[in-house]
Amino acid sequence: MTIGLVFLTLMMAVIVWWLFRQTINVQPWQAQAAVVNVRGVAGARPAVKTALWVFLAVATSLFVLFVSAYAMRLSFADWTPLPQPRLLMLNTALLICASLAMEWTVYAARRADPGNVRRGLGASGLLTFGFLAGQLFVWKQFSDAGYFVSTSAATAFFYLFTAVHGLHVLGGLVAWARASARAWRGTDPAKVRLGVELCATYWHFLLAVWVVLYALLVSEGIGLAICSSAPL
Repeated sequence: MTIGLVFLTLMMAVIVWWLFRQTINVQPWQAQAAVVNVRGVAGARPAVKTALWVFLAVATSLFVLFVSAYAMRLSFADWTPLPQPRLLMLNTALLICASLAMEWTVYAARRADPGNVRRGLGASGLLTFGFLAGQLFVWKQFSDAGYFVSTSAATAFFYLFTAVHGLHVLGGLVAWARASARAWRGTDPAKVRLGVELCATYWHFLLAVWVVLYALLVSEGIGLAICSSAPL
């Protein structure tokens, strides 16, 4: 268990370090120059990106606290693992594909290719909705099998991790909807590109956090799995 906890802590530390580097790389004198040279989007862009990085750093800290609480609770003798939902692997694949689709959309936006931007946003949104639907179906599987929040500590942490991550995904879909609306209305390409880049950054963050949570949920090899190897 100790090795697994150290491994996950290092993964979280890498995410926080990466976010911090992205935040401090935004230099205020460059932002002021952008305001002087190009009014509107260019002036607002550094501030918006900085705000996103700060939010992601705070969200990462929240997940670190949850993981720490989980690791402490795991040491109690009454811990009982849950059966492992097979659908979690498919859900993970959907989120990976959504993140890749977002990155492809960024390249399309940088090439000023509105058609592919719309297609990329559509694909990433569809895949993300599929991920959320899959997560809800996993909840239904557990509910039908008699596993509720109050059943055990393992079920409580399973619902907590997946619910908090799902809420962050829903928040990302709000930004995705705004970016998609701009793309379909034919808004200024610079604004569309900024929205797409922010969405892509957020989707990569969601994927990174989910990889850590997925390890907590199913990887018995690191000694921290909420679910056992027995399928649901």
